[in-house]
Amino acid sequence: MHDPITAMPTTRPAGCPFDPPTELAALREDAPLRPMLYPDGHLGWLATGHDAIRAVLSDPRFSTRPEHQHSPVPRPGLDGPPPVQPGMFISLDPPEHTRYRRLLTGKFTVRRMRGLADHAAEITAEHLEAMARQGDSADLVTAFATPIPALMICELLGAPYTDREFFLRHTATFNDHTATADEQGEAMNAIGGFLHALVLAKRATPTDDLLSDLATTDLTEEELTSIALLLLGAGLDTTANMIALGAFALLTEPPKAAALHDDPDGTVEELLRYLSIVPTLARTALEDVDLDGTLVRAGQTVTLSVEAGNRDPARFVAPDTLDPTRRATGHLAFGHGVHQCLGQQLARVELRVALPALFARFPALRLAVAPDEVEPRENVDILGLRGLPVTWA
Repeated sequence: MHDPITAMPTTRPAGCPFDPPTELAALREDAPLRPMLYPDGHLGWLATGHDAIRAVLSDPRFSTRPEHQHSPVPRPGLDGPPPVQPGMFISLDPPEHTRYRRLLTGKFTVRRMRGLADHAAEITAEHLEAMARQGDSADLVTAFATPIPALMICELLGAPYTDREFFLRHTATFNDHTATADEQGEAMNAIGGFLHALVLAKRATPTDDLLSDLATTDLTEEELTSIALLLLGAGLDTTANMIALGAFALLTEPPKAAALHDDPDGTVEELLRYLSIVPTLARTALEDVDLDGTLVRAGQTVTLSVEAGNRDPARFVAPDTLDPTRRATGHLAFGHGVHQCLGQQLARVELRVALPALFARFPALRLAVAPDEVEPRENVDILGLRGLPVTWA
């Protein structure tokens, strides 16, 4: 057995906030699954190989519940994860997870999500025109990347148009990487209150939207509010950061942006693989598990380096190259197995609409600062940018 590594690599190459820490490639080549000593003294594992990660994610003997997990990075001030709230199904194992997932799966079909493409195009066009009216430069994070998925979540949940300004204001604060913790906490409380009131309204007078559909089930108000919060968090933060980082990656290699016109679907899949904005996941063994000859004992946490798996040369040729012509099928950006991202088709719709429209509307779009001046978001859970200054002068 290899000696345990004593720290999770987290330092990214300067000026490349979307590139994995360089140490991960060497660790993957040496052993795609190796022991790791966690900050709290727990002896667990780090998976960096594509096959090893898929094996763990598809194995029901591994749990996603946070109370079983150990963090691979220090988290000062946290004594442990809070109790899982009813309805927060991404933190539950089957059969509890299955109950919620079954209610939601039919709401996120490919056909239903593609039906939202026209609305996504309208929202995107409105924000592009607003950017053009305001001058010849903008912060792409606040002017474009954040409001589009926020308004799409409004549409999905059935938030009344009269309430959308309130919703947008607080979600913008919640997703503002320059806001203080108190400001973000107040915004989160306001959103929680807004969604609870929306649940009550849908239960009293259902309309044609996802939340109304769920309100006709036996789910409690607490469960419905938690699910709405979960859909908001999963659908807003990840997609907003993916739009911003996707634009940044293409702006650093301008010739490749042309692929958005020729093959938007393929380009988006390659960006999802290349960027891996959710860099790690985690699972904990509920019993002893043999993974291709390696024994993971019951209670041991396996940190899954999605970004290393998506750059695994055993799965993708020249994986550190952004290649829009690549067939990036099998990437791990949305996870794998029973917990694979429920909203992945909605995210794809938004990306396939927003990014091509951005580059088509502003053919001269370019960074307004040097690439190494673009500030990455200080968050180890979801990669993103604090801002993305662009110009089309």
